[in-house]
Amino acid sequence: MAAVLAALEEETDWDPRTCDSYLGTSAGSIVAAWLAAGVSPLSRVGQMPEAPSAGDHDGAGPGALGQVLQAGRAAGLLTAAPMAALGLRTTAPGGALARRLALSRVPRGRRSLGGLRGQVEASGVGWDDGLLVSAVDLESGRRVMFGAPDAPAASVGQAVEASCAIPGYFRPVEIGGRSYVDGGAWSPTNLDAAPVSRGTRVLCLNPTGSMRPSRGSPAGALGPLSRSIAGVEALALRRRGAHVDTISPDASTVSAIGGNLMDPRRRDGVTAAGVAQGRRVARG
Repeated sequence: MAAVLAALEEETDWDPRTCDSYLGTSAGSIVAAWLAAGVSPLSRVGQMPEAPSAGDHDGAGPGALGQVLQAGRAAGLLTAAPMAALGLRTTAPGGALARRLALSRVPRGRRSLGGLRGQVEASGVGWDDGLLVSAVDLESGRRVMFGAPDAPAASVGQAVEASCAIPGYFRPVEIGGRSYVDGGAWSPTNLDAAPVSRGTRVLCLNPTGSMRPSRGSPAGALGPLSRSIAGVEALALRRRGAHVDTISPDASTVSAIGGNLMDPRRRDGVTAAGVAQGRRVARG
């Protein structure tokens, strides 16, 4: 995501730091927080805090992620196409119930988020910088948009950690006596929560939108649901008068990412592929 933005900044007159607002989900919450803090992707690409990851060096390779995704599929999180509609505000009560029941079947994660909170807060970002960060209340299944007026009190660093806490993989994040997990448990993008009005231009970066199911790649199961939910959410924004553009990894970037989203050893290759894709988008 950061690499694509860096290339767009390099190739066009658009500075992503000038957006009216930023909405981040999971690893996207890191990028959103850095943009809200005024950090230029072009000057810092490859140097932003890494999304929490775990490779084979700590025993958390594709097998571990596969177990989590299998648990999610058993809970109905990853394969039920009708769940896409539950990502919209009009069906929030049903969506919360579905998530609560599903998350109750996924074991609590134990891995640490590795000090991500401190890295984010060191940027000086605050909620008055137009930032929204999605997470899911583990006990209720309710989506929470930290930074919104009705959201529980939390620092940006706490919210970003919560948004990155993949259920069954990382430990839930405690905020105000409640436990929160990855905003992706509600939607890969949470695009429908973007504050828009007629004429607003929205750029959605959906890194899981191009993935395809394949043998030996459990992460590929995310692709069909990710595309479905993001499409429904984009339609909701368009009905409110917004213009929505979505960028998902192209074939070269998908290849660079590989089948294990949690492998940090691919970081440099993914960054290079993202920059190249961003340039193609800008020139195309």
